[in-house]
Amino acid sequence: MSVQPDRMNPSLIAVPRGLTNVAVTDTEISDVHGLEGYYQYREHSAIDLARHATLEEVWHLFLFGALPGPARAARFADVLRSADDDADVHELVAALAPLGPDVLHGVKAAWPLLSARRGMRPVYDLTEEERRDDALLLTAALPPLLTALWRRANGDAAGPALPDRGVVANYLHQLTGRVPTAQEERALSAYLIAVVDHGLNASTFTARVIASTGADVASALAGALGSLTGPLHGGAPSRVLDALDRIESPHDIGPWIRGELAAGRRLMGFGHAVYRTADPRSELLKAIALDLGGDRVELALRFEEEADHALAASKPGRALHANVEFYAAIVMERVGVPREMFTPTFALARAIGWSAHIVEQAADPKIIRPSARYTGPALRRA
Repeated sequence: MSVQPDRMNPSLIAVPRGLTNVAVTDTEISDVHGLEGYYQYREHSAIDLARHATLEEVWHLFLFGALPGPARAARFADVLRSADDDADVHELVAALAPLGPDVLHGVKAAWPLLSARRGMRPVYDLTEEERRDDALLLTAALPPLLTALWRRANGDAAGPALPDRGVVANYLHQLTGRVPTAQEERALSAYLIAVVDHGLNASTFTARVIASTGADVASALAGALGSLTGPLHGGAPSRVLDALDRIESPHDIGPWIRGELAAGRRLMGFGHAVYRTADPRSELLKAIALDLGGDRVELALRFEEEADHALAASKPGRALHANVEFYAAIVMERVGVPREMFTPTFALARAIGWSAHIVEQAADPKIIRPSARYTGPALRRA
């Protein structure tokens, strides 16, 4: 007779480190196929969307479950653009600017404040349509929040919006002070779409756990953003450039990489918890970087080649290839995104995914409440 684990005694249940390969929920939003090297947003290839769709269209897909037709897409774009003129957003920016140059600290404070100002209630008390409305309002406020906080921290006033351009072009315009080219807009759009969602990563899981308590949308978004600020989750792109900055000549790449590995340090931008093949997002952004061109792109190509050889030699049997952060750093730098805004730009995209997961999780009245396996000393009995 087989012995079944005691479900009321977590100490008898195996716990894989980091909950690897543990399914904790059902979702219709996205799926990652690590062995095959592809991922999807609902029924669509995420990479195909990154190549051909606009950020607004993908935003609609996540929140409403389908790509919009032309008329609905135009109305949705108008809703997103209206956030640029939101007086509440601009008043919050003025109040939060003294927090300092880290704009994500400002956003973590701004979302709950904006929610309180609008009288947003816990998702437990809302209809699905009301949850979507709250999610859309809060995420639409993110691009102007990010750029306005950045410009204030750097002593610049926000410039006028580009009325005939979309979210991505206006975001670049506010960050750089210049009108982006169509190629730059398309490059950043592809990156943002490619990273809107990617399975049950740490920040997405955080958003769902908070939403499962019935809390308001802003609390779930702010919690997810807090998770994203960890260097092991959202902070790698800028660290990729930090590494490239240390390379004075292409001839120094191999020795520098081998020195880092010998010292037991990670190569930022390499390896992934899910993919056992090339990261499809990295392949997409690599092609975009090649189109943009430049000396930094050539250096990155040499770095990737040397890193592949060094990692294969030092860690045989492990599939450690360039991940999305590696070429994301190159693409964002080439289109003019300041290095300090790499993680906030990632957050702009990922918040769209969080909002969809929050709405989906809120439909389930069961709170997420896992168990822990106790590894401390045994009970001391008298």
